Amino acid sequence: MLDVCLLGCSGMMPLPGRWLTSLMTRLNGSNLLIDCGEGTQIAIREKGWSCNPIDVILFTHYHADHISGLPGLLLTIGNAERNKPLTLVGPKGLKKVVTALRSIAPELPFEINFIELEGDEEHLSISGYEIDAFRVRHSVTCYGYSLSVPRIGKFDVKKAMEKNIPKNVWNKLQHGGTVEVEGKVFTPDMVLGQDRKGIKVTYCTDTRPVDSIVKAAEGSDLFICEGMYSDADKDSKAKENKHMTFREAATLASRAQVKELWLTHYSPSLVNPKDQVKTIKKIFPNVRAGEDGMSLDIDFED
Repeated sequence: MLDVCLLGCSGMMPLPGRWLTSLMTRLNGSNLLIDCGEGTQIAIREKGWSCNPIDVILFTHYHADHISGLPGLLLTIGNAERNKPLTLVGPKGLKKVVTALRSIAPELPFEINFIELEGDEEHLSISGYEIDAFRVRHSVTCYGYSLSVPRIGKFDVKKAMEKNIPKNVWNKLQHGGTVEVEGKVFTPDMVLGQDRKGIKVTYCTDTRPVDSIVKAAEGSDLFICEGMYSDADKDSKAKENKHMTFREAATLASRAQVKELWLTHYSPSLVNPKDQVKTIKKIFPNVRAGEDGMSLDIDFED
């Protein structure tokens, strides 16, 4: 099961009742965070979750509303006596940006590993996640992320018995491990069926609508996408500032055939996104206006 929480949904600046856009997921005791603007750790506390289990932080880009909360978060994690490494992922220049921010958090009891993205598409395997980073189109280099949790095939008892595989190693094979017994090597493919449908969540913000988003989000259980502006008369402003409208986000969701769409990263001038979301249900019916703390538990399909 993957726990997903939209910690905040504001763009540019935090507002009363609306923290800056960020996402946290929880999987098998390990937390992953996407973006960390001012106040993100307060949003985590308000949700009742913990900062300490965060093992991976993904950054879409380096505008202040997406990274300025990092020094405080690092200090909080450090004060919790964490000692295992923390992995940071983001566009090229990540180490330089974080080193500058750490001038106010220079000493930490844990190591930071940096992964800098340069290609249009990059794949990473971290903490049980299969992460696909894809470049989008903003005023600076920016990436979206698809998080996938794979699911191996069913264990075939009949096959295991036919191959005389000892029962005491079945569990390890069932969980994808390879074992050797008395010189014989047994591999998961000997007893497992085809891989089953896993879980997929795609997160994308600060961009114009581009085909790379549709490709990356295809078939997602949940698509979290920016909707900076709600009104049709804001089209020119969205183009000028390299952002999206509600209508454009809904069109991407429809093209990608996702199960559910959450809108986020609202302009400070957008007061009632819930009222405006009704106007795009004809484009994509299963859409919700994101709210701080909105959560979803996504389980594997039977």
